[in-house]
Amino acid sequence: MGTAPDDGAAGRRGRPPVTEEQRRRRRLEISRHAVALFREHGVAETTGEQVARAAGVSERTLWRLFRSKEACVEPLLSVSLDAFVDVLRSWPESEELGAHLRSAYVMSPEDLEAVLAVVRMSRDEPAVRAVWLVLHERAEPVFADVLGRRLALPPHDLTVAVRAAAVNAALRVLTDALAWSGGTDPSSGVIDEHRDRLAEELRGLTELPARRP
Repeated sequence: MGTAPDDGAAGRRGRPPVTEEQRRRRRLEISRHAVALFREHGVAETTGEQVARAAGVSERTLWRLFRSKEACVEPLLSVSLDAFVDVLRSWPESEELGAHLRSAYVMSPEDLEAVLAVVRMSRDEPAVRAVWLVLHERAEPVFADVLGRRLALPPHDLTVAVRAAAVNAALRVLTDALAWSGGTDPSSGVIDEHRDRLAEELRGLTELPARRP
């Protein structure tokens, strides 16, 4: 009986070391396979062996890249958060946030559907929920850095820190609401409504603060 290839052996003689970009892409590809299996069979009924086999890697490689099977959702969820950070970074001063979100905050339909499916399953899967919440916690300093530059304040400024926390909470709560509503069809207008509501909540948080006495 054949075995899955152990393609994660960085440093093996004759092979160049795996770059960080290659590692990121491999993790994302495995994440997509894992999420597909979780959606079809459920998290509890899916084994690491099944994920590894579907992704075409060995179990050894899988566990080197992920600390648990639930952690396999992390790269796909990160796609959504990274896309939002890119939107904030690229937001022109002269453009209204809602319009910018509509044009720039985009993902492939397949990844968007998969991300919302993971957020939806996190409602009943504490370990998956923990991954989603930890990713938001890690994203908050990045939001602070982006907002600090936009507001001409240092990222450790209390005003920036509070606003970054509020931005983080707004993104998470609205994404949860979108996922749990079941409205994921981009053609239905639900996604645009989500972007508009997000822009509405974030508008005041990204404006210059009143001058302090």
